[in-house]
Amino acid sequence: MENPLTAVKDFLRSFVGGTDGDSILGIDIGSSSIKVVQLKKKRGVAVLETYGELALGPYAGMEVGRATNLPTGKLSEALIDIMREANVTARSCGISIPFGASLISIMELPATEKKQLAQMIPIEARKYIPVPITEVTLDWFIIPENENKYLSQDDEEKEKNAARPKTSVLLVAIHNETLNKYREVTQKANLSVSFYEIEIFSAIRASLGQGIEPTMIIDIGAATTKVYVVEFGIVRTSHIINKGSQDMSLAISRSMSLSVDHAERLKREQGLTESGDAKVREAILLTLEYIFSEANRVLLNYQRKYNRNVNKAVFTGGGSVLKGLVAEAKGRLSTEVILADPFSKTQAPAFLEKVLTEVGPEFSVAVGVALRKLQEIE
Repeated sequence: MENPLTAVKDFLRSFVGGTDGDSILGIDIGSSSIKVVQLKKKRGVAVLETYGELALGPYAGMEVGRATNLPTGKLSEALIDIMREANVTARSCGISIPFGASLISIMELPATEKKQLAQMIPIEARKYIPVPITEVTLDWFIIPENENKYLSQDDEEKEKNAARPKTSVLLVAIHNETLNKYREVTQKANLSVSFYEIEIFSAIRASLGQGIEPTMIIDIGAATTKVYVVEFGIVRTSHIINKGSQDMSLAISRSMSLSVDHAERLKREQGLTESGDAKVREAILLTLEYIFSEANRVLLNYQRKYNRNVNKAVFTGGGSVLKGLVAEAKGRLSTEVILADPFSKTQAPAFLEKVLTEVGPEFSVAVGVALRKLQEIE
């Protein structure tokens, strides 16, 4: 019998057709899985050619859904496997960097010429980075004045800015160790990488529109949940919660005396649905209640500091595909709640719309990376 996934991939290729542009690849290497998204530009539209996900747990002798810390050899093996399974043909790609391997901060510097700022930033950056500057790779973005004036400021910031003109700089630092590891992984997979991007920027590109209102992104991963507040496309605050989707599976396993593999299946099949086993729901909520509580704390702290309401919360990440999550979150978070729909920024056959919407939150980062890669070849 023909593999239905293969049939879908074959249809996607026939759907694309033409030779308007080269195919490109977006890669998201998470702690529990690798996601890939291959796009091609056709008549100015980002067309989905193929996508795929592969669990990393088995490569570490663990269950599907478990967070791992694989060596480069195993990671490259997994990357090659998912590229083969998803029928990836592109060799030009971008790759996301885990938020935990990076640092993001906004620096306020005296307003001056760009050339002088470029000299000042690496020196001032030392005040914001808790490791030797030689251990990280720096990048920065000068926030345009017309955007900066829209950003929320607390009273202290307003007072300082009134005293003398300031330039806001978004500072980004990535651990060299992580960059070297990812370079080795992609080289072994025979890929040409043109950029490495911290995952939050990829998620913003794929999940948010052009609005300037403060928006919270809640990215539920396997081992951790990342919470960001984004305003005018700028990350204003961030927080890592040391609980994720694997904690839900482990709670089910402990409370019902089941194997972790069985618990993982129950979590995926039943989620928070009322029709499922009440014990499954209760076990999942043990983790979710903590995540919701921490997210609310970040939200309220932001609103108090800047006197601005957070417009909505957007859920992304593999843990966000949990059945019943949005309904539960709406009753727990002090703002509007939606699921990310990154594939809506691509074109694909209509019959795939439902499945792409369902799996979309898992692929937010990979889609965001692929969209940036497409912009490079315009």
